[in-house]
Amino acid sequence: GGTMKRRAGEREKELKKKKLLEELGENRLPYMTPADADFHQLWKTKYSKLVFRKSDTVPEELHQMVQKGFLTLREHDCFFQDLVRIKGKDFLTPVSRILIGNPGCTYKYLNTRLFTVPWPTEGYDIKYCSPQIHDACKALIRLNDYLHTEAVKALQGQNLFETKEMKDTTVTDREQRSAASLTEQRSVSKDPSGVCVPEDDSVSLKNRTSYNLTLLNYMDPLQMLYLKQEPYFGMGSMAVSWHHDENLVDRSAVAVYSYSCGDSAVEESNAQELKGRDPAVWHVGLKVAWDIETPGLAVPLHQGDFYLMLDDLNMTHQHCVLAGLSPRFSSTHRVADCSRGTLEYIFGQCELALQNLQTDSDSMALSLKSLEAAGVKQVEEIHNEVEFEWLRQFWFQGKRYLKCTDWWLKPMAKLEEFWRKMEIMTSLVLSEIREQQGIEEQRSETISCFLLVLKERQKLRKEWTVR
Repeated sequence: GGTMKRRAGEREKELKKKKLLEELGENRLPYMTPADADFHQLWKTKYSKLVFRKSDTVPEELHQMVQKGFLTLREHDCFFQDLVRIKGKDFLTPVSRILIGNPGCTYKYLNTRLFTVPWPTEGYDIKYCSPQIHDACKALIRLNDYLHTEAVKALQGQNLFETKEMKDTTVTDREQRSAASLTEQRSVSKDPSGVCVPEDDSVSLKNRTSYNLTLLNYMDPLQMLYLKQEPYFGMGSMAVSWHHDENLVDRSAVAVYSYSCGDSAVEESNAQELKGRDPAVWHVGLKVAWDIETPGLAVPLHQGDFYLMLDDLNMTHQHCVLAGLSPRFSSTHRVADCSRGTLEYIFGQCELALQNLQTDSDSMALSLKSLEAAGVKQVEEIHNEVEFEWLRQFWFQGKRYLKCTDWWLKPMAKLEEFWRKMEIMTSLVLSEIREQQGIEEQRSETISCFLLVLKERQKLRKEWTVR
């Protein structure tokens, strides 16, 4: 169901895009940079949920910690290009990345699951490969706290969160806000009157700004043989194509700290007479999704600047990253939707599956408690989840996390143990169905459920072998 629908949606988007590019032909849509007279007007009216802070607003000591951390991680070869899957094909990303964040947390993008290098967290014993790597991770959790505070301030400044005091707002405004807050899980409590009211604004604020991880990016454009050209506006070379960030908590803020580390001679080219953006400087590009009326925006990013994408900006707009000439790091802080992406969750699933396995106290023989179709199906689906969302995702990107920490090895070994038991459970279903004399229709229901999940397993194993 989900896959088919997604494929159809992707196809529709592809066609829209193709049609738009054909319509454009040699022409390009207009975009603005700070050099344009109406730049700030456009920003205020069409891109108001993008908040930008110059580097001099950030404490100097934090800049130094974080920038040193970036360089440490580069020295230790901790940045990797990801093999991602787009429309059934695998691509290496031009940008190299590493994920740092809460222990046991993962982030999935473009069908690739990244596993956090844990940042120092109270109550966790995390061994790093070197004190320098520990310091780098610590610098990033410090940056994370800082950006969390800044995001809360920015949201309060724009009043972009639901408040209890909505008496003074107009009815339509209130209805819109309530509707918006309804889409957010856990953020709605029932009033005795049966009316839904958004929960306390401080909770909603916290839910949408408590970053649980940061995806670090690094790229040296001069090492890249080929970079895609931005197709709609003619903005030049892209490090990252137009996209929405995926796998985030609904309406959560994203914060991006940028560090272009070339010598500052590269910073400004003398080409300011040129129309458009300075190709020597890194920029973030923004556009309104599926809209060709609104001009695009290209905002220059200098060493130590950061920006925030607030509220639903990431859903209504798309963004891209335009490459300058110097090497650049960025730290992109997110509230990842971890509902199915934490160790705690997948271990819980495994325990659930193993409840259907019993051991005979005398013979120690293993058997299944029940062959009821729904139960069998659930166990086999969890089997697939452990194998394809966790074990294979972890090992196919190689042992790269070991450059920073061995933290994931123990939980992965434990998951593999669970998986072995589930392999036994699969073979038990087969042998017990053969012997089962039970009710014919119940038996055939179990068989058809079981076969469906097994076919999926076969298909996915083939796909992963190819990857």
